[in-house]
Amino acid sequence: MREFPLTLSRFIVQNQASHQGATEEFTSLLTQIGLVGKLIAQDLRRAGLIDIMGTTGGSNVQGETVKKLDVIANDAFVKVFQHSGYVCALASEEMEKPISLPGNWPQGKYMLLFDPLDGSSNTDNNMPLGAIFSVLKYDRADRLPTDEELVRRGTEQVAAGYLLYGSSTMLVYTVGQGVHGFTLEPGLGEYLLSHTLITIPEKGRVYAANEGNYHKWPAGTKKYFDFLKVSDKATGRPYSARYSGCLVADVHRLLIGGGIYLYPGETDRPDGKLRLLYEANPLAFVVEQAGGKASTGTSRIMEVEAKKLHQRVPLIIGSRQDVETAEAFIQGRA
Repeated sequence: MREFPLTLSRFIVQNQASHQGATEEFTSLLTQIGLVGKLIAQDLRRAGLIDIMGTTGGSNVQGETVKKLDVIANDAFVKVFQHSGYVCALASEEMEKPISLPGNWPQGKYMLLFDPLDGSSNTDNNMPLGAIFSVLKYDRADRLPTDEELVRRGTEQVAAGYLLYGSSTMLVYTVGQGVHGFTLEPGLGEYLLSHTLITIPEKGRVYAANEGNYHKWPAGTKKYFDFLKVSDKATGRPYSARYSGCLVADVHRLLIGGGIYLYPGETDRPDGKLRLLYEANPLAFVVEQAGGKASTGTSRIMEVEAKKLHQRVPLIIGSRQDVETAEAFIQGRA
């Protein structure tokens, strides 16, 4: 008889002893993220049938139009963790200020930062969507964390990962000991282990970028993209372009097959578009744990000094050799 695959909760419990500083609350926190994924996946499956498409008419703290599903996804994270007892503070890309959870304190030893619906511009087109999360430890027992205590370098993360809503729903995460992926089996309502110790290839043949911004990029970045399109069998060029408009989907493709994703700085916006705490840091943690690399073009993403909650940063992420080549062009060394 074939052995039943490992469920997410069973896998976490079996590996809890090997996770440095792991606690029962930490294990439950990860399974609660899986619950959020189930709730959002359910809404997405019905998105064409119920009135949740389109926009709310408002804007988020970034000044971007808020989709109805953005709000629904953000609410799902808040509702699941508000009374969970596992986290004492929540911060979201969609919320101007963090939420303190006094009812979960002091037993809640973690803080959760998240992008509740990555790629929300895809919602009206049945394209891939995702969510990204970052977990920080909070050790003080004398008071709740301040807003500033949520602003930390990526190296201080104790866990990070993403949910991917595509042809199947996946949860991919790391606690600093490799990267594992779980696929939701809808009939059972369980995440089953489908990808063990994911390793990104050292080099790929695919790039993902919004080339509509080419005219805004500095000379070194343009030169790198021109380099990718030149035919050269020895270096595996030209590369193929694969860009979905969903950061999670694009990074997941590279994690499995190799290549590079770029949302670089622009001449008039050198800090780029993506958020350090909600997007770049957690995905950098995942990709580095899989053997890849994440950079601003000049420095390691996870060592960037975090100064504010909604800080933006350029992001070059993917296979190690590809990222290092991009850095050489961006820094004027190639």
